[in-house]
Amino acid sequence: MFVVKLEGWFLWFILFWVVFLVTMMSIGGFFMFRKFLKRLPKEDGMSELDWQDAFLEQTRHLWPQDQKDLLEELVEPVPELFRDVARQKIAGKIGELALNEKVSKITQDLVIRGYIIATPKRDYKFLVKKLNEKKIDLEPYEELLS
Repeated sequence: MFVVKLEGWFLWFILFWVVFLVTMMSIGGFFMFRKFLKRLPKEDGMSELDWQDAFLEQTRHLWPQDQKDLLEELVEPVPELFRDVARQKIAGKIGELALNEKVSKITQDLVIRGYIIATPKRDYKFLVKKLNEKKIDLEPYEELLS
C-alpha cells in the first residue's frame, strides 16, 4: 500500500490548492446563481432578461449610428469579457425608456439617462469624465447622478 506523508512543501501545496479551488468555485457559483435568478419568470411570466431582450428587439430600429457610437464609448471601460452583457443591459434600459416615452428615435438624452439608471453609482465617475470631454451639460442629469 502506498502512503503519502503530508509534510513540508507538499502539505502547503495541497492546502493552497484546496483553498484556491473552493474560492474559485464559490465565485463562479455566485455569478451563476445571480444569472439563474435573473432568468426566473416574474408575476407577468417574463424574466428580467426576457424583458431586456424584448425592449432591445422593439427599439432596434430607433437607434441612429451616432447614439450607438456614444453607447460604445460609454461601455469602453468595462472589461471586454463583460462588455457585451453591460451593453445589452444598458441598451435594454434605454429601450424601455424610449418605449415608455414613445419617442421616434433614440437621442443622446435617452442614452445618458439610460446609462445612469442601468449602472451602479461607482461607474458614474467615468460617465461624468466622458461627458465633460464631449462638452455635454451635466445639469439635467444632476438628480439622477445623486
